[in-house]
Parts: sequence; structure tokens; C-alpha cells
Amino acid sequence: MLDFFFSPAFAQAAAPAQPNALVQFAPLVVLFVLFYFLLIRPQMKRSKETRQMIEKIAKGDEVVLAGGLAGKVVSIGEAFLTVEVAEGVNVKVQKSAVGSVLPKGTLKTL
Repeated sequence: MLDFFFSPAFAQAAAPAQPNALVQFAPLVVLFVLFYFLLIRPQMKRSKETRQMIEKIAKGDEVVLAGGLAGKVVSIGEAFLTVEVAEGVNVKVQKSAVGSVLPKGTLKTL
């Protein structure tokens, strides 16, 4: 009955062509590249800088810990540091708890 209104040849010709697979995945590739340069790469760089800072800590360095404590490194172990936060008060912390290394003499001026 529909053949009366539409010819079968016209209905077959109206079918859309399949887009190229590369065109379909291009937005995903662009999104991944953006994520890499805006999120992943800077985080890897920050992580590498933190790891290098922790490896270079030496006895006598002045550090600020993640909790806000500041002190001088008294001894260094494999995974832990002993930090003197006050005269005669030593705290043993993990190396990963070091937030930053201060310039020499910073704690004396505080």
C-alpha cells in the first residue's frame, strides 16, 4: 500500500552513507590530547619535582612538613626523617611528609 505513495527506489536512495571511522573517533582523540597536556603532563612534572626534592634532602636542611611543622633535619633513614622542631624536641616523619625545603637560616629569623 505504501508503494502507492513512495516508490521503492526512492526509499533506498535516501539511506545516509556511513561516516568514516576516523571522523567518528577524531573528537575522542582530540579530547585525550587535551587531557594529556592540561592534566596528566603537569601532574607528572610536579610529582617528579617532589621526588627529586625528597631525594636531595640532607642532614641540616630546614624543611616544612605537610602538617605545617617547620624544623631542621637531624637524621635520615631509608623511609623516615628525624626533624628537630624545637630545642630537644625531635619528630620522626615519613619522607613523603616533607612539603618544601627552606633556604638555610630561615628558621633562625622566625
